[in-house]
Amino acid sequence: MRKQDNRYIWILLVICILSLIIFLGNALFNTKGEPREAIVAVSMLKYGNWILPINNGVDIAYKPPFFHWCIAFFSLFQGYVSEFTSRLPSALALIAMTLVGFKFYEKRSTPQIALIECLVAITSFEVHRAGTNCRVDMLLSALMVISLYQLYKWGEKGLRGVPVVAILCMSAAFLTKGPVGIVLPCLVTAVFLLIRGYRFVKLLYAFALVALASCVIPACWYVAAYMQGGDTFMQLVYEENVLRFLGKMSYSSHENPAYYNVITVLSGYLPYTLLVVMSLFVLKYKKPEGTLKSWWNRLVDYIKSMDDTRLFSLLSIVIIFIFYCIPKSKRSVYLLPIYPFIAYFLAEYIIYLAKNHSRIIRSFGYTLSGIYIALLALFVAVRAGIVPETIFSGKHAAENIAQMRALETAGIGITDIIIILLPVIAALLFWKSRKSDSIRQVYSMLGIVIAIFMSLDGFFQPIVLNTKSDKPIAMKLNSIVGDGTVYSYRPQSAAGDPMRSFTINFYMNDRVVPFEAAMPKSGYMLSGNDDIEAFKETYPDYSVTEVVDFKHKSCDDKKMLHLYQIYDTSRNKR
Repeated sequence: MRKQDNRYIWILLVICILSLIIFLGNALFNTKGEPREAIVAVSMLKYGNWILPINNGVDIAYKPPFFHWCIAFFSLFQGYVSEFTSRLPSALALIAMTLVGFKFYEKRSTPQIALIECLVAITSFEVHRAGTNCRVDMLLSALMVISLYQLYKWGEKGLRGVPVVAILCMSAAFLTKGPVGIVLPCLVTAVFLLIRGYRFVKLLYAFALVALASCVIPACWYVAAYMQGGDTFMQLVYEENVLRFLGKMSYSSHENPAYYNVITVLSGYLPYTLLVVMSLFVLKYKKPEGTLKSWWNRLVDYIKSMDDTRLFSLLSIVIIFIFYCIPKSKRSVYLLPIYPFIAYFLAEYIIYLAKNHSRIIRSFGYTLSGIYIALLALFVAVRAGIVPETIFSGKHAAENIAQMRALETAGIGITDIIIILLPVIAALLFWKSRKSDSIRQVYSMLGIVIAIFMSLDGFFQPIVLNTKSDKPIAMKLNSIVGDGTVYSYRPQSAAGDPMRSFTINFYMNDRVVPFEAAMPKSGYMLSGNDDIEAFKETYPDYSVTEVVDFKHKSCDDKKMLHLYQIYDTSRNKR
């Protein structure tokens, strides 16, 4: 069995590397979220301040620095921050969470369930996206999930000893996005152990000590950061950790109703949401019997009769989900910690379907294959130039046309052809396995999903998304201003959450400064749409000359970018 277990984990590691690592740097930054995090690491390397780096000329980073430390560390080897090194911490965090999760479930269920759980988790849309993006949420989630696994093992030992790995992971989670990285792992595990008969007082004492121990390392950073940032830093901490939870922030931040979380989980678990929906039409249903109370009692008894692993996984889902329903601020990535635990139940369900309703697994595999072949046919049509631009209309027409033309004119080498055809090969293997045993069919179906993600990440998405990136504008700006500073004016920025030229600033190595922060005598200024009219009204003493109309919509705030030369004429009168 040990030899087989090693084989499983090595297979999983290879799949993780192929599907998460090798294409990380292919796509340029094309939204404000990624460069907003990456620029913090740029600032660390550029100015040497790893405690409280200031980026965009004026801004304290909104999040604690552990994620940015990781980016900066990986960037040291090549001497600069790139798209690859910016996304690498997220990918490695997902791989670590996956491998630790495999060992956790393999020991407490079966290697097959553990492997399928891991493959389902990393190929769900939300998890895969988070694991290949430069955002703090995947690292936070991985640290929280690993902490949960370790605290569960601590509970298996009767809370004896010190859960060192859990404490270190929660400390790192705290340094990634605040106290939630400690609160949720401790809360979930404590509730689980309480249900399993542990005394409340004992749990309160044990987890209070663990939580306090997890705060030691973060406290060192908070003290050092306060010594640099003072009350401004503390106000930021208060707003991001307390006011955000209470829905009393100084600016609107992703405010959504509670049902938003249900929708995001259902969409985030694509394509497996489709598999579950398809299966609902073949299951046999029994007419509900008894009263609502008796039904509830049976449900409670069923939950109590669960084995420890299943109950712990269920509680992790329910408690974390409910927790993130409380604040007004809701985002799909907040729920990432529940995805591995959902995957555990999905793995059991997929195996059940394979053994009892194998036609659903086959139908799902054929559906995925058909969808990709249809997309491939559309791509061939685009390459052949037979798709007219007139099919696009509305305000996004120009953007859609640019993406289509990029697909039409992109160079294709042998490697690209292999990547494009990977899902087709996987589909053929799946068709070949139709008469094989049920588990082999499951693996073949998962192979299609993995191949589709690799094809999208390795070829299609970079070509499409790179048309949106502001990097070409940054390169043009470099040719105009040389090593100089570019000022940015955004009059419609929300108070407390200012809009910056995040993407351009990243590709210009942190040389874009908000106009209001510098009030320069003269220089080049970047603005969007007709914002320059507001600038003239607000600052009438400045002469303004347009230098370039880039005819490009910024991927940060969707405004058409213009470059101006400005000069403060009032200084000549003094």
